[in-house]
Amino acid sequence: MADLTLTTDAGSFTAYHAAPATPGAGAIVLIQEIFGVNAVMRALADDYAAQGYHVLCPDLFWRQQPGAQLTDQSEADWQQAFGFYKGFDEGAGVADVAVTIAAARALAGSNGRVGAVGYCLGGKLAYLAATRTDVDCAVGYYGVGIEAALDEAEKITKPLLLHIAGQDGYCPPAAQTAIADRLRTVGPATVCIHGGVDHAFARVGGQHWNEAAAVAANSMTKQFFARLLKD
Repeated sequence: MADLTLTTDAGSFTAYHAAPATPGAGAIVLIQEIFGVNAVMRALADDYAAQGYHVLCPDLFWRQQPGAQLTDQSEADWQQAFGFYKGFDEGAGVADVAVTIAAARALAGSNGRVGAVGYCLGGKLAYLAATRTDVDCAVGYYGVGIEAALDEAEKITKPLLLHIAGQDGYCPPAAQTAIADRLRTVGPATVCIHGGVDHAFARVGGQHWNEAAAVAANSMTKQFFARLLKD
């Protein structure tokens, strides 16, 4: 596994690249949490690659601190991560995701189809990828702030799957209802609310890790990508 360097008009950034043992399926753009392209993200990339996909995980904090790798295990890292989040240029981040999608389409051994999957910050960016880019499908896990971008839902034309944690403090009940009600009117969109679990329930080793909910969500995601990205 090796990083790729991607270039934009604003500069260059890297993306962790995990390649499948047997190419031939589509590619996945994996969109980071607020902790950067850390060990958790790289492990997820490797897991998706093991399912047969090329995976690119772009460093979206490159404008603030290239190569940032934080954990959820220390208060200092949490504070730094929230600092990155507060200073993050969302529009520029979506543009970086679009550049990564284009690079993923061109990878040798890919069938040209590209999906996106994101977690936390990346969960919202996966939603915005579905509204603003040509990605073929997208999955968002416990995205933060999607309710503030529901005016873009009408732009969704490709399949979108959102996993929402029922007890998510960053996505309270009113926000969950607004998201579910709006996306219910969008044909390609599916919203799954996982009851009784908190934000980041699928982060292995995290404080709110919930094995049963993670297995259920990940199984849905695996089937979703297999249906849309494999021949």
